[in-house]
Amino acid sequence: MPALVGACCALAGVAAQAACPPSAIGSLERSRSSSDQRSGADRGLLWRIEKDGRTSWLYGTIHLGRAPWLRPGPTVQRALGQSDALALEIDVRDPAAMKPLTQPADPALVARLLSGERARRLARQNEIACVTPGANAALQPILQVTALTGLAGRADGLYPDFGIDEMLAVWARNANKPVFALENPAAQLEMLTGGSEEEEAAQIDSALDELESGQLRTQLKELADAWGRSDLARLARYPEWCDCMRTPAEQRLMTRLLDDRNPILAAGIARMHDGGQRVFAAVGALHMIGAQGLPTLLAARGFTVTEVLPGERGTLPTAAEEPEAEAAAVAPPVRSARGSRSAKAAPVRGKAGARAAAPAKGGKAAPKGAKPAAKAPAKSAAKPAAKAPAKPAASKTRR
Repeated sequence: MPALVGACCALAGVAAQAACPPSAIGSLERSRSSSDQRSGADRGLLWRIEKDGRTSWLYGTIHLGRAPWLRPGPTVQRALGQSDALALEIDVRDPAAMKPLTQPADPALVARLLSGERARRLARQNEIACVTPGANAALQPILQVTALTGLAGRADGLYPDFGIDEMLAVWARNANKPVFALENPAAQLEMLTGGSEEEEAAQIDSALDELESGQLRTQLKELADAWGRSDLARLARYPEWCDCMRTPAEQRLMTRLLDDRNPILAAGIARMHDGGQRVFAAVGALHMIGAQGLPTLLAARGFTVTEVLPGERGTLPTAAEEPEAEAAAVAPPVRSARGSRSAKAAPVRGKAGARAAAPAKGGKAAPKGAKPAAKAPAKSAAKPAAKAPAKPAASKTRR
């Protein structure tokens, strides 16, 4: 699911009924006494990226979350405090930027794509999710279905309201740090639809299949659990267990949502850093994996990339600047259920046991005879990463 899923979830009116999944507010109230929420714990994937004497950060997120995850762990808090600005895929709190998602769709298009059996299937899933009838009826057809996907994890305590990106956005604004978007919703919407009614219809059918079978709920829970324990190896094997690349349409979607977007995201992060800012870039965790992952692409742009979570877990330089506010003290965000759906080869392990991304195509070559990493997903032109030598002669990637 792309980042715009969270915005769609915010548009869906959820009715309060006895048979509905627990609400986000109820989940928050139950967790207020949780020691995990009070203390915070390091979760997710974090890299330190350095160039021209400045340090920025690359954080792999998940676009939904659990109430106890609202406070970042100490390592993430330290990195946030050392940053000048927060960069997200999109900023769902910018009304002007979000306008493409809130504008009514062409009624004729809605009628063509959401009629007959497909319309009945969608209505049934809205009923199961306790979405108020008609709440999403004016949205682009694919967004009507996408809005439901972010609600599928509520029975497992996963809510778009507690999305990690949104939590970071609230923290940054409370700390008077600017928030920038690396993409725009209009571009994400085009990538999701594929630019044709035929492709959009195929994505709608696929999403309804996953909702009806319960497969999506299973995917969300396993993805969230892996993220929560910073399990990079499990995330790198996502194509092996997600069951989400079965058809050519699904494979094309994965290519659009990862391979086609990652260079744009990397260019935006590099542009902010090269402009003199220390950036904390928070992007879906599955954008970090493999030969086309962001750590690899940034290394190819001349950054020294060092894994911090899970590799060094808490070993940050002495902070010159502590966070101005504790993220747990802020109100929970009200949007976000986003996430990526595909992964590439796992990063390789090098010096001191810490993993590091392998150079992308066009970067420094891997040593001859190196062992390949995990196989990339279908439809990917990316070459597998290679195991790095203990002391590479001329590498920009710190291991």
